[in-house]
Amino acid sequence: MNLKEVEEGKEYIISKIETDDEELDAFLFSLGCYSGEAITVVRRMKGGCIVAIKDARYNIDNQLAEAIVI
Repeated sequence: MNLKEVEEGKEYIISKIETDDEELDAFLFSLGCYSGEAITVVRRMKGGCIVAIKDARYNIDNQLAEAIVI
């Protein structure tokens, strides 16, 4: 299941990041988004969602949300 399919407000643990782009992997890692880290979808929007990782919130698009596997 990817981040696009999860329930709002519930905390999940990231199992892996599925991308073929090393730059995208590095970007997500810089946000604190990596295997074993907790993530919460705070709110869904038309083009993506707002997620909470550690003590920060980020707006990510649907492509990134699909790359984050729970």
